[in-house]
Amino acid sequence: MKVLLVVYDNDSYIHYFPQGLGYIAAVLLRSGYEVNIYNQDMHHYPEDHLQHYLDENRYDVIGLSFIAGYYQYRKAIKISKAINRSKNRPFFIIGGHGPSPEPEFFMRKTGADAIVMGEGELTIVDLLNAIKNNQPFDNIKGIAYRSDKKCIINERRSLISDIDSVPFPAYDLFPMEYYRLLRMPKCTSNDFIIPMLSGRGCTFKCNFCYRMDEGLRPRSNEGIIEEIKMLKKNYRVTHITFGDELLMSSPERTISLCNDFIKQKVDIKWDCNGRLNYARKEVLDLMKKSGCVFINYGIEALDDRILKNMNKALATKQIIKGIEATLNAGISPGLNIIFGNIGENRETLAKGVDFLLKYDDGAQMRTIRPVTPYPGSPLYYYAIKKGLLKDCEDFYENKHINSDLLAVNFTDMTDDEFHQCLFEANSTLIQNYFKNKQLSYFEQMKELYLEKDSTFRGFRHT
Repeated sequence: MKVLLVVYDNDSYIHYFPQGLGYIAAVLLRSGYEVNIYNQDMHHYPEDHLQHYLDENRYDVIGLSFIAGYYQYRKAIKISKAINRSKNRPFFIIGGHGPSPEPEFFMRKTGADAIVMGEGELTIVDLLNAIKNNQPFDNIKGIAYRSDKKCIINERRSLISDIDSVPFPAYDLFPMEYYRLLRMPKCTSNDFIIPMLSGRGCTFKCNFCYRMDEGLRPRSNEGIIEEIKMLKKNYRVTHITFGDELLMSSPERTISLCNDFIKQKVDIKWDCNGRLNYARKEVLDLMKKSGCVFINYGIEALDDRILKNMNKALATKQIIKGIEATLNAGISPGLNIIFGNIGENRETLAKGVDFLLKYDDGAQMRTIRPVTPYPGSPLYYYAIKKGLLKDCEDFYENKHINSDLLAVNFTDMTDDEFHQCLFEANSTLIQNYFKNKQLSYFEQMKELYLEKDSTFRGFRHT
């Protein structure tokens, strides 16, 4: 059987390596299936190109995976229409965090034949084996499928307990020379960067998070290091960006991984997502020593009442102490703040702005976005219960039109007042960012012209 996996274009100049499809491709290859990748992303192909490609090339199965964003939803609809119009339409499967919480809605909208719900490595193999052998789907856990124009939703599948049993992503099927050009904070112009997973899941349950996996399943240090060494050898990767929710799942785990990086002489720059209640001096110093240059923190708010409403399991004292410790260790912190959760107001937003002005080191332009109740998150079901949202269709078709605009208003402000607050807050942050950039350029000019800095490489960067 021939399988085509579609990597959609999200309008980026350089796209993030599609890790989910990489893992799916790997397990399908291991099971004996022929797998091809359709890179709409790198080539910015219009949807008509995919339709013509399918008209000219026969595949038994086509797969599309996407997350729960407004852009991704609309892109998935366009791609689905192209697939459904094709003369040689394959069996059409969708998956990812987008369709998983509400499979019936997405099956109706995309015309897909089946949906893989949640973690897909075991499910996709069972599904393709059933297709190949013309067997019924009713006993396959983790799927929804079309039967007599109805959507049948099977029992959800248990998570993979031993994720070290999953093969590395099938990197050799993808244009790695393109994906390694990804840019991250604190990288240099000549770095080659690829994302990796250090584990799956998270030990926390924030009310705005739409990922449904329970608990944390870390990979072994040995598996992580083996994959890094392979990426260095095969693709000359110099920087790893750990994209999973929480590499810093505990001080013990972080210390163990960093010590093994040092002992095994991995010699790689890396960044990760972290938790500020674990951002301690001894942990951060070891992270720095092992190559860590950036930690992306989910701060979300600088008000203890709002943090409690979010179920963030974090306090403002921990946030400030952790960020100061990170900066003191010589690691750049990513400061993520959202606005509009239950109980928020102008005062709580102002606290977030003041925090960013004080601690942002300029590694990224930091703005504040509204909180979005993505399907699958506790906040989504709260919005439906309170009558702020009707259902999934209301969310995608009427409410969630842009990630920087309000989808559901959980505050006492009007929508116009809410957007005015964000306009003022982000105006302050953007002005401050460019003010600091201007000062930085003036310092470079002093070094160049007054101190004759021969290492200077020019201002004319795009």
